[in-house]
Amino acid sequence: MNIMDFNVKKLAADAGTFLSRAVQFTEEKLGQAEKTELDAHLENLLSKAECTKLWTEKIMKQTEVLLQPNPNARIEEFVYEKLDRKAPSRMNNPELLGQYMIDAGNEFGPGTAYGNALIKCGETQKRIGTADRELIQTSAINFLTPLRNFIEGDYKTITSEQEVRITQSEFDRQAEITRLLLEGISSTHAHHLRCLNDFVEAQMTYYAQCYQYMLDLQKQLGSFPSTFLSNNNQSSSTPVQSVSTPSVLASASASLTSVSNSIVTSGISELKSSSGSRKARVLYDYDAANSSELSLLADEVITVYSIPGMDSDWLMGERGNQKGKVPITYLELLN
Repeated sequence: MNIMDFNVKKLAADAGTFLSRAVQFTEEKLGQAEKTELDAHLENLLSKAECTKLWTEKIMKQTEVLLQPNPNARIEEFVYEKLDRKAPSRMNNPELLGQYMIDAGNEFGPGTAYGNALIKCGETQKRIGTADRELIQTSAINFLTPLRNFIEGDYKTITSEQEVRITQSEFDRQAEITRLLLEGISSTHAHHLRCLNDFVEAQMTYYAQCYQYMLDLQKQLGSFPSTFLSNNNQSSSTPVQSVSTPSVLASASASLTSVSNSIVTSGISELKSSSGSRKARVLYDYDAANSSELSLLADEVITVYSIPGMDSDWLMGERGNQKGKVPITYLELLN
């Protein structure tokens, strides 16, 4: 056999092998033949990768819902991301509420107790909104982006089956690459664990900021010279207590409860225990229920004093020649 005959036969054999493998690949795709078997270790790694991919997608999507509950806003952000454009900046819910409170406080008058309290609450809500925005940005960079890179990068490479099985030699080469990627799933888990720690730290910072803002707000409201009473007008001589419980949630709850509880300032307590009188600013309009009471207009200044046997929720008020009982919840004592 001469060299030319040998080369012709070799080419024919190679062509036959290639054709056979091409037919096998086509039949595999049509479900007419079994796929090339993978070893048990590689199959186990593939299963682990698939499991990682499914749970990563679920965690990623639910984190996006947590950070941005508004589905329309999420869709808008997705569209802008695909267009490689920056989404327009807009106020989030805490910032919007804060702005409404500030505008209302300025409308009612910063010099009034209610207007001043609204402005302080509004400023706190805007700080919380800023902290919320920082949480979203930090979580997107340190947590969501690495998870998305795994789904759109490594996992797509792992599952690129078509190129793996064109020829046996290509399959062997690609299988080794795939094996290396699959064996890196454990390091992927370790990387995602570090990202999870970053996410938890960002949340911890956010909630700590919110707690501190609300604690500062409580102290500011507690320093007002006005009387804070609950809606049922039941009085209490318990002053606002500073919050020292180690739990952030318990502290926040105690802060909100102490603001809403009935308290009587020391000024009114002193007034009730003496026979003197004080000037007081009216906080809200009040219509007298009967002839023993005095109708009030917001922001007017009247003279108030206590008489023996009077109910603890009331003082006597005088305006010129008019006098009558007035509820202490509607008053702010002046120095």
